[in-house]
Amino acid sequence: MQVHFWGTRGSLPTSITAKMIEAKIFKAVQAAQAYKLETDDAIKAFIRNELPFCVRETYGGNTSCVEIAGQTEYIVCDAGTGLRDFGNHYMKARMSGEKNLPNVFNIFMSHLHWDHIQGFPFFTPAFMPGNRINIYGCHGALEESFVNQQKDPCFPVPLQAMRADISFHVLEPDRTYDIAGVKVTGIQQHHPGDSYGYCFLKDGKKIVYSTDSEHKEGAQNDNYRFIEFFKEADLLIFDAQYSFLDAVDAKVNWGHSSNLLGVELAVRAGVRRLCLFHNEHTFDDTALDQFLEDTRKYLRILDGSSNLEIYLSYDDLTIAI
Repeated sequence: MQVHFWGTRGSLPTSITAKMIEAKIFKAVQAAQAYKLETDDAIKAFIRNELPFCVRETYGGNTSCVEIAGQTEYIVCDAGTGLRDFGNHYMKARMSGEKNLPNVFNIFMSHLHWDHIQGFPFFTPAFMPGNRINIYGCHGALEESFVNQQKDPCFPVPLQAMRADISFHVLEPDRTYDIAGVKVTGIQQHHPGDSYGYCFLKDGKKIVYSTDSEHKEGAQNDNYRFIEFFKEADLLIFDAQYSFLDAVDAKVNWGHSSNLLGVELAVRAGVRRLCLFHNEHTFDDTALDQFLEDTRKYLRILDGSSNLEIYLSYDDLTIAI
């Protein structure tokens, strides 16, 4: 299996501005003055090896959408604006004549806040007859929320006009389902209106998607239920929208967690890879680079012998499991 991130921002989409791009170019040219860059290969090597991520690339601005690839059917977590890019990628592959593309899309919803559903009206495969789209979630208002999003005056095209076979399936948390050859289990999380994390198991590999989840005082308990849910995950995708100070003070009860608590829970659960997710929409690329560096420093302080790998999600990141 491999995981591809199509959207990684929290709360609302974030765009990069002309001034931000100009600042990146300035920093790159400034850094290049110390090097002799006479060939295209030398320039490419300089960009890849000498420039920090926040200069050479961007974390992106799409809201939550993560693909778990490697099955005969698509598995996607959440339908934020990243879903549009996933759909466009699928259409490009289809138009180029790529063979054996699945036509079944299984979308698992953490919850129904607008940043997690707003990409669906722009999901091109949903307009194509012959495609089947299964939308799973643990909220009773699952179908109603998708229908209402596309009602007048919010959107000009009703969901009923989409020509794919679209169905909604309400799941029970703490119950394991076999979907597309993958064992899927949901867990209720602390978030306004509730949210649900998902554990995906296949061929001995374990991926946990746990976004929009605030971990309260009970997280320090030995029997904290998320320790078992995260236990020995090959990849834990974890809501780390806030700094530790924001999570415990200014933004307490807002329904999100911090990078530092993510590290603590991952270490206790024996997680192999931790990917910080639901990136704060007010952070630019430089701030997010620093956020990742601070998180890795904290791991070294907490447990210098830990083999935990820490990533900060960005649009178009792929992690092989």
